[in-house]
Amino acid sequence: MDVWLEMRAQLWPETPFGEHRREVQAILAAKGDTAVYLAVSGAGELVGFVEVSLRPYAEGCRTSPVGYVEGWYVNPGFRRQGRGRALMTAAEDWARERGCREMASDTEAANRMSQNVHRRLGYDAVANLVTFRKAL
Repeated sequence: MDVWLEMRAQLWPETPFGEHRREVQAILAAKGDTAVYLAVSGAGELVGFVEVSLRPYAEGCRTSPVGYVEGWYVNPGFRRQGRGRALMTAAEDWARERGCREMASDTEAANRMSQNVHRRLGYDAVANLVTFRKAL
């Protein structure tokens, strides 16, 4: 679990580590509507993960439920070796087994690498969103 937490911290560095720990515990405790798949190197080292869930709706999708990639990460030294594709295939299979006919994901607007990888795996960009917040 510690390696998964460290990879989450690499993917979302702005999130406090304690929050990552709480989220991982919630994912592990969830029943049926979330899953995690891990990528392992030939030496048995944990080198990547994908977290997937079922959502009732996702931007640009026409069906429900929708499989949703909540987080996807492969350590830089292990990229471009098929591990990311294998993780996404596992996530898609998981969603398909739960009746999903569509899969959705998102990435930061500035993360061109992630956008390119999504496109190579057959994902179409469906929206560019600007999100807002206001402290009350």
